[in-house]
Amino acid sequence: MTSGTPHPPIDTSRPHSARVYDSLLGGKDNYPVDQAVAEQLPAEAKAGAFQNRAFMNRATAWLAGEGVGQFLDIGTGIPTAPNLHQIAQSIDPRARVVYCDNDPIVLRHAEALLISHPEGATDYVHADVLEPATILEAARKVLDFDRPIALSLLGLLHFLPDDVDPRAIVRTLAAALAPGSYVVLSQGASDVNPERGEQGAAEYGKGGIRLALRTRAEFARFFDGLDIVEPGLVTAPEWFRGTPAPEQELSGVYVAVARIP
Repeated sequence: MTSGTPHPPIDTSRPHSARVYDSLLGGKDNYPVDQAVAEQLPAEAKAGAFQNRAFMNRATAWLAGEGVGQFLDIGTGIPTAPNLHQIAQSIDPRARVVYCDNDPIVLRHAEALLISHPEGATDYVHADVLEPATILEAARKVLDFDRPIALSLLGLLHFLPDDVDPRAIVRTLAAALAPGSYVVLSQGASDVNPERGEQGAAEYGKGGIRLALRTRAEFARFFDGLDIVEPGLVTAPEWFRGTPAPEQELSGVYVAVARIP
């Protein structure tokens, strides 16, 4: 991102998933229209937002500890400390991170994502996940695609209905990565608490946001051809590597980390 990157206008007449997520996390970069959706969501949605964020923190720390020094985070959302690059660079100051989102309000806060450790680098790409080629082209300016990269799409897949073929998007992104790279995904579950899931989908729908919850088996298909690492495909609080176990609680968020062979 350059200082001359134009800032598209923010539409405050309609809710946006990134701003609803920020509201669920207790952030302040959202508007009444976003808060109205968040307030009507079941309590499990707020818990899921925090669980998803905590999973990102643990997965990033584990990957950086395993020697992964490059990260491509798509669907970044509004900055919330600690941000991914802060976690990665606390372990490896040379880590390089590219963030990507399509919400204009995230672009306006992107400066917070660009405060990198001097030995590392961060960048922000304003693009839509539906345009993976555009994202990859921009990311190549910072990341070396001949070396392993950790690709993450967290809290995003359940806003991509099947008619946009999200599995093809993930395949396109993963195919561009070197062997030894990782894919980190999370997905809202439809089969953990179906009644609450339907309620959440209905409330998002009232705001014009399509929610695509999936079963565990449907989520597993995103990892076809990849090697899922331990502890496997689990709910967010169940995923931890090399850290104390987080508090175990019911979660409607599936997660997994997989290695590209």
